[in-house]
Amino acid sequence: MCAECLRCRPSESLRVVKSLGVREGFRVDVGLPANVPRSEGGFRCGLCVNECLVPREEGASGFCGAWVFRGGGLVPVSGYGRAVVEWYFDPHPTNCVAAHFCPAVTGAGFPEFAVRPGLEEGYVNLAVFFAGCGLDCVFCQNWQHKVMAGEAVRRGGRVPWVRDWSELVEAAMDPRVTCICYFGGDPGPHAPFALRASNEVVRRAREGGLVKRVCWETNGVEHPGLMRAMARLSLISGGIVKVDWKAWTPSVYEALTGVNGEKAVKRLMVNTALVARMGRERPEIPLLTVSVLLVPEYVDAEEVRRISEYLASLDTDVPLVLLAFHPDHLMNDVGTTPRRQAEECVREARNAGLKHVYVGNVWLLQ
Repeated sequence: MCAECLRCRPSESLRVVKSLGVREGFRVDVGLPANVPRSEGGFRCGLCVNECLVPREEGASGFCGAWVFRGGGLVPVSGYGRAVVEWYFDPHPTNCVAAHFCPAVTGAGFPEFAVRPGLEEGYVNLAVFFAGCGLDCVFCQNWQHKVMAGEAVRRGGRVPWVRDWSELVEAAMDPRVTCICYFGGDPGPHAPFALRASNEVVRRAREGGLVKRVCWETNGVEHPGLMRAMARLSLISGGIVKVDWKAWTPSVYEALTGVNGEKAVKRLMVNTALVARMGRERPEIPLLTVSVLLVPEYVDAEEVRRISEYLASLDTDVPLVLLAFHPDHLMNDVGTTPRRQAEECVREARNAGLKHVYVGNVWLLQ
């Protein structure tokens, strides 16, 4: 279904999208629930906007695959204090959504939030990759996380990628590390694990006079209470909250992500407003940035205009990063983002009032 059909005839178009069953087939094959669980009498999870009602069956999981019903309640698939996660050291400058204004590149906030006034050459970002996400994007550029999460559900959390929160703390305290960036998948379902480790890292960094910025790359649909806690750690450490906003029109959002678009867009509005308000306490480094993946034929100038208008109503200084798309996962039948589409979207974002608009992955533009 094209974006115009989804916008003009949302109910009918979404019925067609769901009837194809392509997304559901892949999820079942890897061990994840086909759809957001809505089991009658199920155990409610409140970590994200899906609010899964997980079947009260031993080992049954939420949509993300990060939480399962076990022993009479919901627990992380690998147990408390542990997560299905991998990490690696990524030398600065990294291919970060916020690279245009990150202290690791610009030295912004020096000396409190950066180790030098320019590029932190010789230092690294600790890239923390979580398995599991509250969305199921058909174009997921890191779709391997779904396989990891599904395998963890199948095997009761006994997989090679399980790590303890204390291991993450020790990795983050490496003297070369100045950024800790959580992504995946999505850090939202793993927020209790990440917050526990991050609080300890920030505490040690303050005691030792070290720079340890905590950053998040998230879909932005986590519970506002979690978002506030995540953003607070970024605020006090010099980090950035990077929200990946998939689409503005609920039906377009739902077709691309597999979750309720009405609820997701409303949650995104709440969470971005929350972080934008918090960011006023630290104007030297943007606390909030929003990225939009320019999926050809779907996330077009209309979608970008509406997102930009909303962001400008919060603060015209909120950076917007428009990312060029490449075909992946279940969406291999479209090309990369046309340069014309990117140029139109940049114009719409600036016309909406945003002062800081960037294009990422420019080498992919046709």
